[in-house]
Amino acid sequence: MKQLVLVLIFIFVSLSSFVSGKETQPLRSGPMVCYVEMREAMIWVQTHYQAKVKAQYWDSTDTKKILVTNTFETEKRMAFTAKIIADEVQPGRTYFYEIFIDDRKQVCAYPTFFRTPKQWKWRENPPDFSVAVGSCLYVNEPDYDRPGKGYGGEYSIFTSIYDKKPDVMLWLGDNTYLREADWNTPTGILHRYSHTRSLPELQPLLASTANYAIWDDHDYGPNDSDRGFWNKETSLGAFTLFWGNPSFGFNGKPGITTTFEYADAQFFLLDNRYYRSPNKRKTGERRILGKEQIDWLIDNLATSTATFKIIAIGGQVLNPVAKYENYANYPEELSELLTAIERENIKGVLFLSGDRHHSELTKLNRAGTYPLYDVTSSPLTSNFHADDGEQNTLRVPGTLVNERNFSVLRFQGVGAERVVNITDYSATGKEIWKHSIKAVDLQPESKK
Repeated sequence: MKQLVLVLIFIFVSLSSFVSGKETQPLRSGPMVCYVEMREAMIWVQTHYQAKVKAQYWDSTDTKKILVTNTFETEKRMAFTAKIIADEVQPGRTYFYEIFIDDRKQVCAYPTFFRTPKQWKWRENPPDFSVAVGSCLYVNEPDYDRPGKGYGGEYSIFTSIYDKKPDVMLWLGDNTYLREADWNTPTGILHRYSHTRSLPELQPLLASTANYAIWDDHDYGPNDSDRGFWNKETSLGAFTLFWGNPSFGFNGKPGITTTFEYADAQFFLLDNRYYRSPNKRKTGERRILGKEQIDWLIDNLATSTATFKIIAIGGQVLNPVAKYENYANYPEELSELLTAIERENIKGVLFLSGDRHHSELTKLNRAGTYPLYDVTSSPLTSNFHADDGEQNTLRVPGTLVNERNFSVLRFQGVGAERVVNITDYSATGKEIWKHSIKAVDLQPESKK
Protein backbone atom coordinates (compact mmCIF):
# COMPACT_ATOMS: atom_id res chain seq x y z
CA MET A 1 0.00 0.00 0.00
CA LYS A 2 2.84 2.41 0.89
CA GLN A 3 4.46 1.75 -2.48
CA LEU A 4 1.18 2.29 -4.35
CA VAL A 5 0.59 5.62 -2.62
CA LEU A 6 4.08 6.89 -3.53
CA VAL A 7 3.62 5.91 -7.18
CA LEU A 8 0.15 7.49 -7.42
CA ILE A 9 1.36 10.75 -5.87
CA PHE A 10 4.35 10.88 -8.22
CA ILE A 11 2.15 10.26 -11.28
CA PHE A 12 -0.46 12.80 -10.14
CA VAL A 13 2.12 15.52 -9.63
CA SER A 14 3.90 14.74 -12.92
CA LEU A 15 0.70 14.77 -14.99
CA SER A 16 -0.96 17.79 -13.42
CA SER A 17 -2.35 20.63 -15.54
CA PHE A 18 -0.40 22.58 -18.15
CA VAL A 19 0.57 26.26 -18.13
CA SER A 20 1.81 28.02 -21.30
CA GLY A 21 2.40 24.66 -22.97
CA LYS A 22 4.66 23.44 -20.15
CA GLU A 23 3.89 21.05 -17.32
CA THR A 24 3.31 22.75 -14.00
CA GLN A 25 5.63 20.09 -12.56
CA PRO A 26 8.77 20.44 -14.70
CA LEU A 27 10.81 17.92 -12.69
CA ARG A 28 11.31 14.73 -14.69
CA SER A 29 13.66 12.76 -12.41
CA GLY A 30 15.30 13.26 -9.07
CA PRO A 31 16.34 15.03 -7.09
CA MET A 32 19.20 12.62 -6.48
CA VAL A 33 21.86 13.06 -3.84
CA CYS A 34 25.25 12.24 -5.39
CA TYR A 35 28.59 12.46 -3.62
CA VAL A 36 28.48 13.92 -0.12
CA GLU A 37 31.64 15.21 1.55
CA MET A 38 32.25 17.12 4.78
CA ARG A 39 32.21 20.53 3.09
CA GLU A 40 30.28 19.91 -0.12
CA ALA A 41 27.46 17.84 -1.59
CA MET A 42 26.10 17.40 -5.11
CA ILE A 43 22.40 17.18 -6.01
CA TRP A 44 21.31 16.00 -9.46
CA VAL A 45 18.01 16.77 -11.18
CA GLN A 46 16.48 16.33 -14.62
CA THR A 47 13.82 18.64 -16.03
CA HIS A 48 11.35 18.08 -18.85
CA TYR A 49 12.56 21.12 -20.75
CA GLN A 50 15.12 23.93 -20.60
CA ALA A 51 14.86 25.57 -17.22
CA LYS A 52 16.79 27.28 -14.44
CA VAL A 53 17.46 25.03 -11.45
CA LYS A 54 18.71 25.75 -7.95
CA ALA A 55 18.35 24.35 -4.45
CA GLN A 56 17.68 25.85 -1.07
CA TYR A 57 18.98 23.90 1.91
CA TRP A 58 19.31 24.30 5.65
CA ASP A 59 20.88 22.62 8.64
CA SER A 60 18.29 20.61 10.55
CA THR A 61 19.44 22.35 13.75
CA ASP A 62 19.14 25.87 12.30
CA THR A 63 16.03 26.03 10.14
CA LYS A 64 16.04 29.83 9.94
CA LYS A 65 19.32 30.07 8.02
CA ILE A 66 18.42 29.24 4.42
CA LEU A 67 21.37 28.55 2.08
CA VAL A 68 21.07 28.79 -1.70
CA THR A 69 23.11 27.09 -4.42
CA ASN A 70 24.14 28.66 -7.70
CA THR A 71 21.56 28.47 -10.49
CA PHE A 72 22.13 26.01 -13.34
CA GLU A 73 20.28 26.12 -16.66
CA THR A 74 19.41 22.74 -18.16
CA GLU A 75 19.85 22.15 -21.90
CA LYS A 76 18.56 19.60 -24.38
CA ARG A 77 22.07 18.52 -25.44
CA MET A 78 22.69 17.56 -21.80
CA ALA A 79 19.37 15.71 -21.50
CA PHE A 80 18.08 18.62 -19.37
CA THR A 81 20.18 17.42 -16.43
CA ALA A 82 21.73 19.62 -13.78
CA LYS A 83 24.29 19.07 -11.06
CA ILE A 84 24.06 21.67 -8.34
CA ILE A 85 26.53 22.04 -5.52
CA ALA A 86 25.74 22.71 -1.88
CA ASP A 87 29.04 24.26 -0.81
CA GLU A 88 28.17 25.80 2.56
CA VAL A 89 27.83 22.64 4.59
CA GLN A 90 29.67 21.43 7.68
CA PRO A 91 30.74 17.91 8.77
CA GLY A 92 28.37 15.62 10.62
CA ARG A 93 25.15 17.50 9.91
CA THR A 94 21.78 16.69 8.34
CA TYR A 95 20.58 19.13 5.69
CA PHE A 96 17.10 19.32 4.25
CA TYR A 97 16.75 20.77 0.76
CA GLU A 98 14.17 21.92 -1.76
CA ILE A 99 14.51 22.16 -5.53
CA PHE A 100 13.41 25.28 -7.40
CA ILE A 101 12.86 25.18 -11.16
CA ASP A 102 12.26 28.55 -12.82
CA ASP A 103 11.86 29.89 -9.27
CA ARG A 104 9.01 27.50 -8.49
CA LYS A 105 9.44 25.16 -5.55
CA GLN A 106 9.05 21.50 -6.50
CA VAL A 107 6.84 19.42 -4.23
CA CYS A 108 8.13 15.91 -3.56
CA ALA A 109 6.05 13.21 -1.91
CA TYR A 110 9.05 11.96 0.08
CA PRO A 111 11.78 13.45 2.30
CA THR A 112 14.66 15.29 0.60
CA PHE A 113 17.79 15.52 2.72
CA PHE A 114 21.44 14.52 2.92
CA ARG A 115 23.89 13.86 5.74
CA THR A 116 27.48 15.03 5.64
CA PRO A 117 30.14 12.63 7.00
CA LYS A 118 31.42 13.16 10.52
CA GLN A 119 34.89 14.59 11.13
CA TRP A 120 35.90 11.69 13.34
CA LYS A 121 39.63 11.05 12.79
CA TRP A 122 41.84 11.80 15.82
CA ARG A 123 38.65 12.67 17.73
CA GLU A 124 36.54 9.55 18.22
CA ASN A 125 35.89 6.07 16.92
CA PRO A 126 34.71 5.72 13.32
CA PRO A 127 30.92 5.96 13.09
CA ASP A 128 28.72 3.07 12.10
CA PHE A 129 27.22 3.32 8.62
CA SER A 130 25.56 1.20 5.95
CA VAL A 131 25.91 0.77 2.20
CA ALA A 132 23.25 -0.82 -0.01
CA VAL A 133 24.48 -2.48 -3.21
CA GLY A 134 22.88 -3.99 -6.28
CA SER A 135 23.17 -4.31 -10.05
CA CYS A 136 21.09 -5.03 -13.14
CA LEU A 137 18.26 -2.49 -13.28
CA TYR A 138 15.94 -3.14 -16.21
CA VAL A 139 12.82 -1.03 -16.75
CA ASN A 140 10.42 -2.34 -19.39
CA GLU A 141 9.54 -0.20 -22.40
CA PRO A 142 7.50 -2.43 -24.78
CA ASP A 143 8.13 -0.31 -27.88
CA TYR A 144 11.84 -1.14 -27.67
CA ASP A 145 11.90 -4.42 -25.73
CA ARG A 146 12.15 -7.86 -27.24
CA PRO A 147 8.76 -9.47 -27.89
CA GLY A 148 7.25 -11.51 -25.11
CA LYS A 149 7.14 -11.20 -21.35
CA GLY A 150 8.82 -8.09 -19.96
CA TYR A 151 12.41 -8.67 -18.82
CA GLY A 152 12.07 -6.29 -15.85
CA GLY A 153 9.84 -6.38 -12.81
CA GLU A 154 9.38 -6.03 -9.04
CA TYR A 155 10.28 -2.33 -9.09
CA SER A 156 9.07 -2.17 -5.49
CA ILE A 157 12.54 -3.46 -4.56
CA PHE A 158 13.60 0.19 -4.40
CA THR A 159 11.08 0.83 -1.66
CA SER A 160 12.58 -2.14 0.21
CA ILE A 161 16.06 -0.63 -0.14
CA TYR A 162 14.76 2.79 0.92
CA ASP A 163 13.17 1.24 4.02
CA LYS A 164 16.60 -0.05 5.13
CA LYS A 165 17.77 3.60 5.33
CA PRO A 166 21.29 3.11 3.94
CA ASP A 167 23.75 5.99 4.12
CA VAL A 168 25.09 5.11 0.68
CA MET A 169 23.67 3.34 -2.37
CA LEU A 170 26.39 1.87 -4.59
CA TRP A 171 25.14 0.85 -8.05
CA LEU A 172 27.28 -2.03 -9.33
CA GLY A 173 26.68 -1.76 -13.07
CA ASP A 174 24.00 -2.48 -15.66
CA ASN A 175 22.17 0.40 -14.00
CA THR A 176 20.17 0.74 -17.20
CA TYR A 177 19.88 -1.56 -20.23
CA LEU A 178 20.67 -0.02 -23.60
CA ARG A 179 18.67 -1.66 -26.40
CA GLU A 180 19.63 -2.00 -30.07
CA ALA A 181 17.60 1.13 -30.83
CA ASP A 182 19.71 3.06 -28.30
CA TRP A 183 23.43 2.39 -28.35
CA ASN A 184 24.41 3.88 -31.72
CA THR A 185 23.21 7.45 -31.12
CA PRO A 186 23.28 10.09 -28.39
CA THR A 187 19.49 10.35 -28.77
CA GLY A 188 19.03 6.67 -28.02
CA ILE A 189 21.50 6.47 -25.15
CA LEU A 190 20.15 9.58 -23.42
CA HIS A 191 16.59 8.33 -23.90
CA ARG A 192 17.43 5.05 -22.22
CA TYR A 193 19.14 6.70 -19.26
CA SER A 194 16.23 9.16 -18.93
CA HIS A 195 13.57 6.45 -19.15
CA THR A 196 15.18 4.33 -16.44
CA ARG A 197 15.96 7.23 -14.12
CA SER A 198 12.36 8.49 -14.16
CA LEU A 199 10.98 5.28 -12.63
CA PRO A 200 8.66 6.49 -9.83
CA GLU A 201 9.72 3.80 -7.38
CA LEU A 202 13.33 5.04 -7.56
CA GLN A 203 12.73 8.61 -6.51
CA PRO A 204 12.52 8.35 -2.69
CA LEU A 205 15.77 6.35 -2.55
CA LEU A 206 17.59 8.80 -4.81
CA ALA A 207 16.45 11.85 -2.84
CA SER A 208 17.90 10.99 0.57
CA THR A 209 20.81 8.59 0.02
CA ALA A 210 24.29 9.32 -1.32
CA ASN A 211 24.45 7.57 -4.71
CA TYR A 212 27.63 6.35 -6.44
CA ALA A 213 27.90 4.12 -9.50
CA ILE A 214 30.05 2.04 -11.80
CA TRP A 215 28.97 0.56 -15.13
CA ASP A 216 29.00 -2.80 -16.85
CA ASP A 217 28.24 -3.77 -20.45
CA HIS A 218 24.54 -2.85 -20.67
CA ASP A 219 24.88 0.77 -19.54
CA TYR A 220 28.03 1.05 -21.67
CA GLY A 221 26.92 -0.47 -25.00
CA PRO A 222 25.80 -3.77 -26.53
CA ASN A 223 26.01 -7.03 -24.61
CA ASP A 224 29.62 -7.92 -23.61
CA SER A 225 30.94 -4.60 -24.95
CA ASP A 226 34.67 -3.86 -24.76
CA ARG A 227 37.24 -1.19 -25.64
CA GLY A 228 36.38 -1.56 -29.33
CA PHE A 229 32.84 -0.22 -28.96
CA TRP A 230 32.89 2.62 -31.46
CA ASN A 231 30.46 4.85 -29.53
CA LYS A 232 32.01 4.52 -26.08
CA GLU A 233 32.76 8.23 -25.77
CA THR A 234 29.03 8.95 -26.11
CA SER A 235 28.27 6.33 -23.47
CA LEU A 236 30.84 7.88 -21.17
CA GLY A 237 29.26 11.28 -21.73
CA ALA A 238 25.84 9.93 -20.76
CA PHE A 239 27.22 8.24 -17.65
CA THR A 240 28.84 11.47 -16.49
CA LEU A 241 25.59 13.38 -17.11
CA PHE A 242 23.44 10.98 -15.08
CA TRP A 243 25.78 10.15 -12.20
CA GLY A 244 27.53 12.47 -9.77
CA ASN A 245 30.66 10.58 -8.70
CA PRO A 246 33.52 12.69 -7.30
CA SER A 247 35.50 12.25 -10.55
CA PHE A 248 35.65 10.20 -13.75
CA GLY A 249 38.80 8.50 -15.04
CA PHE A 250 42.35 8.21 -13.72
CA ASN A 251 45.73 9.74 -14.46
CA GLY A 252 44.15 12.02 -17.05
CA LYS A 253 42.68 9.03 -18.95
CA PRO A 254 38.96 8.77 -19.74
CA GLY A 255 36.61 6.33 -18.05
CA ILE A 256 34.57 6.01 -14.87
CA THR A 257 37.32 5.08 -12.40
CA THR A 258 37.23 6.97 -9.10
CA THR A 259 37.40 6.61 -5.33
CA PHE A 260 35.62 7.97 -2.28
CA GLU A 261 35.79 7.54 1.48
CA TYR A 262 33.05 7.05 4.03
CA ALA A 263 34.05 6.80 7.71
CA ASP A 264 36.83 4.15 7.90
CA ALA A 265 36.11 2.60 4.50
CA GLN A 266 37.52 3.65 1.14
CA PHE A 267 35.75 2.60 -2.03
CA PHE A 268 37.58 2.11 -5.32
CA LEU A 269 35.23 2.18 -8.31
CA LEU A 270 36.77 0.48 -11.33
CA ASP A 271 36.09 0.62 -15.06
CA ASN A 272 35.83 -2.88 -16.52
CA ARG A 273 34.71 -1.81 -20.03
CA TYR A 274 36.59 1.15 -21.46
CA TYR A 275 39.97 -0.66 -21.58
CA ARG A 276 38.77 -4.24 -21.84
CA SER A 277 40.12 -6.40 -24.64
CA PRO A 278 37.46 -8.32 -26.61
CA ASN A 279 36.44 -11.63 -25.09
CA LYS A 280 36.96 -13.38 -28.44
CA ARG A 281 40.40 -11.96 -29.34
CA LYS A 282 42.84 -14.80 -30.04
CA THR A 283 46.03 -12.72 -29.94
CA GLY A 284 47.44 -9.91 -27.83
CA GLU A 285 47.20 -9.29 -24.10
CA ARG A 286 43.90 -10.23 -22.49
CA ARG A 287 42.93 -7.36 -20.24
CA ILE A 288 39.90 -6.13 -18.30
CA LEU A 289 41.29 -3.18 -16.36
CA GLY A 290 44.59 -2.67 -18.16
CA LYS A 291 47.99 -2.27 -16.55
CA GLU A 292 47.70 1.47 -15.93
CA GLN A 293 44.37 1.15 -14.10
CA ILE A 294 45.74 -1.69 -11.97
CA ASP A 295 48.79 0.42 -11.12
CA TRP A 296 46.46 3.29 -10.15
CA LEU A 297 44.49 0.92 -7.93
CA ILE A 298 47.52 -0.59 -6.22
CA ASP A 299 49.03 2.87 -5.65
CA ASN A 300 45.86 4.02 -3.94
CA LEU A 301 45.35 0.81 -1.97
CA ALA A 302 48.89 1.05 -0.65
CA THR A 303 48.37 4.69 0.37
CA SER A 304 44.94 4.25 1.92
CA THR A 305 44.67 4.26 5.72
CA ALA A 306 41.10 2.92 5.68
CA THR A 307 40.15 -0.09 7.78
CA PHE A 308 38.14 -1.49 4.87
CA LYS A 309 39.26 -1.12 1.25
CA ILE A 310 36.29 -1.92 -0.96
CA ILE A 311 36.94 -2.62 -4.64
CA ALA A 312 33.80 -2.35 -6.82
CA ILE A 313 33.85 -3.82 -10.34
CA GLY A 314 31.09 -4.80 -12.74
CA GLY A 315 31.93 -8.53 -13.05
CA GLN A 316 32.89 -11.27 -10.63
CA VAL A 317 36.53 -11.38 -9.52
CA LEU A 318 37.00 -14.50 -7.39
CA ASN A 319 34.56 -17.03 -8.85
CA PRO A 320 36.93 -19.66 -10.37
CA VAL A 321 34.43 -20.75 -13.04
CA ALA A 322 35.59 -19.40 -16.42
CA LYS A 323 32.05 -18.71 -17.59
CA TYR A 324 30.37 -15.72 -19.17
CA GLU A 325 32.56 -12.71 -18.31
CA ASN A 326 34.03 -13.76 -14.97
CA TYR A 327 37.61 -12.65 -14.29
CA ALA A 328 38.58 -16.34 -14.48
CA ASN A 329 38.50 -15.88 -18.27
CA TYR A 330 41.41 -13.43 -17.92
CA PRO A 331 43.72 -15.46 -15.64
CA GLU A 332 46.94 -13.56 -16.35
CA GLU A 333 45.55 -10.16 -15.35
CA LEU A 334 43.66 -11.64 -12.40
CA SER A 335 46.89 -13.18 -11.14
CA GLU A 336 48.65 -9.83 -11.63
CA LEU A 337 46.01 -8.05 -9.56
CA LEU A 338 45.85 -10.55 -6.69
CA THR A 339 49.64 -10.96 -6.58
CA ALA A 340 50.11 -7.19 -6.33
CA ILE A 341 47.66 -7.00 -3.41
CA GLU A 342 49.56 -9.76 -1.61
CA ARG A 343 53.06 -8.47 -2.32
CA GLU A 344 52.16 -4.98 -1.16
CA ASN A 345 50.80 -6.52 2.05
CA ILE A 346 47.58 -4.57 1.67
CA LYS A 347 45.05 -5.27 4.38
CA GLY A 348 41.28 -4.84 4.52
CA VAL A 349 40.44 -5.68 0.88
CA LEU A 350 36.89 -6.72 -0.02
CA PHE A 351 35.45 -6.99 -3.55
CA LEU A 352 31.93 -6.00 -4.66
CA SER A 353 30.58 -7.17 -8.02
CA GLY A 354 27.40 -7.47 -10.06
CA ASP A 355 26.48 -8.71 -13.55
CA ARG A 356 25.62 -12.36 -12.98
CA HIS A 357 21.83 -12.29 -12.42
CA HIS A 358 22.39 -14.24 -9.24
CA SER A 359 23.99 -13.31 -5.92
CA GLU A 360 26.56 -15.13 -3.83
CA LEU A 361 29.50 -14.65 -1.50
CA THR A 362 32.81 -16.04 -2.74
CA LYS A 363 35.76 -16.63 -0.40
CA LEU A 364 39.33 -17.22 -1.58
CA ASN A 365 41.65 -18.58 1.09
CA ARG A 366 45.30 -17.57 0.58
CA ALA A 367 48.30 -19.29 2.15
CA GLY A 368 50.09 -17.12 4.68
CA THR A 369 47.66 -14.23 4.59
CA TYR A 370 44.01 -13.37 5.03
CA PRO A 371 41.18 -14.59 2.74
CA LEU A 372 39.62 -12.41 0.06
CA TYR A 373 35.85 -12.08 -0.33
CA ASP A 374 33.72 -11.11 -3.32
CA VAL A 375 30.15 -10.01 -2.62
CA THR A 376 28.15 -10.45 -5.83
CA SER A 377 24.75 -8.71 -5.79
CA SER A 378 22.45 -9.21 -8.80
CA PRO A 379 19.81 -8.62 -10.11
CA LEU A 380 17.70 -5.72 -8.90
CA THR A 381 14.84 -5.71 -11.44
CA SER A 382 16.12 -7.57 -14.50
CA ASN A 383 15.33 -11.24 -15.01
CA PHE A 384 17.18 -13.69 -12.77
CA HIS A 385 18.80 -16.99 -13.70
CA ALA A 386 17.64 -20.28 -12.33
CA ASP A 387 20.30 -22.34 -10.54
CA ASP A 388 22.12 -24.15 -13.34
CA GLY A 389 24.48 -26.00 -11.04
CA GLU A 390 27.45 -23.73 -11.67
CA GLN A 391 30.25 -25.12 -9.53
CA ASN A 392 31.71 -22.07 -7.83
CA THR A 393 33.84 -24.13 -5.46
CA LEU A 394 34.70 -20.99 -3.47
CA ARG A 395 31.08 -20.06 -2.76
CA VAL A 396 30.25 -19.63 0.91
CA PRO A 397 27.54 -22.25 1.54
CA GLY A 398 24.00 -20.92 1.70
CA THR A 399 24.69 -17.64 -0.13
CA LEU A 400 23.50 -18.46 -3.67
CA VAL A 401 20.39 -16.39 -4.48
CA ASN A 402 18.39 -16.94 -7.67
CA GLU A 403 15.78 -14.20 -7.38
CA ARG A 404 15.67 -10.41 -7.49
CA ASN A 405 17.58 -9.15 -4.48
CA PHE A 406 19.94 -6.57 -2.98
CA SER A 407 22.57 -6.50 -0.25
CA VAL A 408 23.36 -4.15 2.63
CA LEU A 409 26.81 -3.86 4.18
CA ARG A 410 26.75 -2.49 7.72
CA PHE A 411 30.08 -1.28 9.10
CA GLN A 412 29.86 -1.46 12.87
CA GLY A 413 31.81 -1.79 16.10
CA VAL A 414 34.74 -0.20 17.88
CA GLY A 415 38.47 -0.87 17.58
CA ALA A 416 39.36 -4.54 17.28
CA GLU A 417 35.64 -5.35 17.15
CA ARG A 418 35.08 -3.41 13.92
CA VAL A 419 33.10 -5.62 11.54
CA VAL A 420 31.19 -5.51 8.28
CA ASN A 421 27.89 -7.36 8.49
CA ILE A 422 26.65 -8.36 5.03
CA THR A 423 22.96 -9.14 4.61
CA ASP A 424 21.23 -10.18 1.41
CA TYR A 425 17.53 -9.33 1.05
CA SER A 426 14.73 -10.36 -1.27
CA ALA A 427 12.86 -7.80 -3.37
CA THR A 428 10.33 -7.52 -0.55
CA GLY A 429 13.05 -6.79 2.01
CA LYS A 430 13.08 -10.22 3.66
CA GLU A 431 16.47 -11.42 4.91
CA ILE A 432 17.88 -14.30 2.84
CA TRP A 433 21.38 -14.76 4.30
CA LYS A 434 23.82 -12.95 6.54
CA HIS A 435 27.59 -13.11 6.94
CA SER A 436 30.00 -11.16 9.15
CA ILE A 437 33.64 -10.34 8.40
CA LYS A 438 35.82 -8.89 11.15
CA ALA A 439 38.35 -6.20 10.31
CA VAL A 440 41.04 -8.16 12.18
CA ASP A 441 40.38 -11.09 9.86
CA LEU A 442 41.27 -8.95 6.83
CA GLN A 443 44.88 -8.42 7.88
CA PRO A 444 48.07 -10.28 6.93
CA GLU A 445 49.19 -12.70 9.61
CA SER A 446 52.10 -10.45 10.63
CA LYS A 447 49.71 -7.57 11.43
CA LYS A 448 47.15 -9.44 13.54
